[in-house]
Amino acid sequence: MANTQTLYLAGGCFWGVEELFRQIPGVVETQAGYANGNLTQDVTYQRVCEGDTEFRETVHVVFDPAIVSAERILWAYFRIVDPTVSNRQGNDVGTQYQAGIYWDAADSELREVVRQIVDGERARVEAQGLPFCIEAHELRNFFEAEEYHQRYLVKNPGGYCHVPRTEMDEVLAELT
Repeated sequence: MANTQTLYLAGGCFWGVEELFRQIPGVVETQAGYANGNLTQDVTYQRVCEGDTEFRETVHVVFDPAIVSAERILWAYFRIVDPTVSNRQGNDVGTQYQAGIYWDAADSELREVVRQIVDGERARVEAQGLPFCIEAHELRNFFEAEEYHQRYLVKNPGGYCHVPRTEMDEVLAELT
């Protein structure tokens, strides 16, 4: 899409991450999927959950920077993730739940924005004596998740999510 930018955000289970970002004004597309693994085919939820594929549950977020900046997207992201844990978010544990921020290799402007924000968050977390565990690097690959994962919390309003609905509402209220 012309005049858009793309980030790939891994923040634990992709259901809540997708639900939050699809509601942000200026986000024009979201898609749940699997990023940065070591398979080139047959990427399925069951295979990813085996823990040896290096894939992260990730949301492909396309946004219009004239409406919402990458900085605001990342601000929302850091509101819903715990940057101090590795391979988990909330009750979700496993390598597929590792938090991370990824960008297309060709987008050097976005890369610099991500690095600047991640460096600031790293400094804030480490100043508290805590480890910083968010991955941040170029996207290697991305595979769309199965249809039942897309807009899961819309289809299943009472479905499990490690991001509480009240937290999503607070983030959305601060963005609008």
